[in-house]
Amino acid sequence: MNKLKYVLVGTGGRAEFFYGALAKDFKETAELVAFCDVNETRMNYANQLLVEKYKHSNIHTYRASEFENMVATEKPDVVIVTTVDRTHHTYIIKALELGCNVITEKPMTVDAEKCQAIHDAVNRTGKEVRVTFNYRYAPHNTKIRELIRDGVIGEVFSVHFEWALDTQHGADYFRRWHRDKRNSGGLLVHKSTHHFDLVNFWLGTEPDTVYANGGLRFYGKENAESRGVTQFYQRAHGSKYAKDDPFALHLEKNEHLKAMYLNAEHEDGYYRDQSVFGDGIDIEDTLAVIVQYKNKAILTYSLNAYLPWEGFIISFNGSKGRIEVKVREQSYVNSGGEKSEEGAIEEKSIQVIPMFGPSYEVEVEEKEGGHGGGDPLLLQDLFGVPRTDALHRAASHIDGARSILTGIAGNLSLQTGQAVKVDQLVKF
Repeated sequence: MNKLKYVLVGTGGRAEFFYGALAKDFKETAELVAFCDVNETRMNYANQLLVEKYKHSNIHTYRASEFENMVATEKPDVVIVTTVDRTHHTYIIKALELGCNVITEKPMTVDAEKCQAIHDAVNRTGKEVRVTFNYRYAPHNTKIRELIRDGVIGEVFSVHFEWALDTQHGADYFRRWHRDKRNSGGLLVHKSTHHFDLVNFWLGTEPDTVYANGGLRFYGKENAESRGVTQFYQRAHGSKYAKDDPFALHLEKNEHLKAMYLNAEHEDGYYRDQSVFGDGIDIEDTLAVIVQYKNKAILTYSLNAYLPWEGFIISFNGSKGRIEVKVREQSYVNSGGEKSEEGAIEEKSIQVIPMFGPSYEVEVEEKEGGHGGGDPLLLQDLFGVPRTDALHRAASHIDGARSILTGIAGNLSLQTGQAVKVDQLVKF
């Protein structure tokens, strides 16, 4: 088969997941030809990794302002978007209009207006947008989909879903650009998009009505002051107060983070190691959401970003019984270690409890790679030889929209105190 040509825009923490795979595992089907970013130092480091780590040749680099020129010069088939969330729509729409298909990191975008613009651009151009929901491919999540599809507990009426982010991974969202809701849409969009997509995927439905409550209760300067903290710093690098702070990220101690961020900050002023107890944080760390779906199922969902363990607990209640799931994940800092460590499974259990009859454990074999072996399956689906998937795990822009619209509706509910009808946000 002919190789497809790829360019990647946004060479930050998530980018290597894609360009590393293209360089190492998909040489027969794909050709990576260019990087694009606002930061030349970061692109140069990505090229260094291509050469030294992946034994790939240097590729061309283009500034963000040269995006259209890059597409015209390199003539890619597909543009991979791994920029700051609020800019996803800019590159997605430009790529579509220039005749390219798109692979975008989640969330597809951060608000309803940008979501509508992407949907309209897909319809206008006839090109394709894929959203990279790697959690769909994790073997335990796939097994849950199979159990529900096969009617093991009958019709699912309600789901209780609790996601725990710990003081390493959870705190990391409050050090980075994600702490500004304009950039990320807050955790209900940036992080919970995974979880809302899973519920859509598991139940084969879409959200109808959303109500949310929550706030910033743990992180931020005001909360720290109320707990008696008196010593503050804006960023960890160079701060004496950060030396003994378990929440501090020391970039100079990690060669990868140092090269990607500390050495590059002179170009764009981005500080990767901001204090989680500083000013300027406007996203929530404590959230609860109630969702009613088109098929009348209901979801009660919670997300907390400062807990002593990382993972999730889910209960599915159906007409023939109940499924109880607990998954404990290995904590990590984005780009702070090997990609295979992200979402690595430390403990998991899936228990089926029939309405009449003994309960039993469902065994699931984990595989190598991040997220219990889900990451390699996603990459194969994106870049390998096309295969038939009976579970339809490949996520389109419609799937991307349905997941973020739950979070976007939740953000609107947080502002108004009212339940929000999802169909009123974007017209499909």
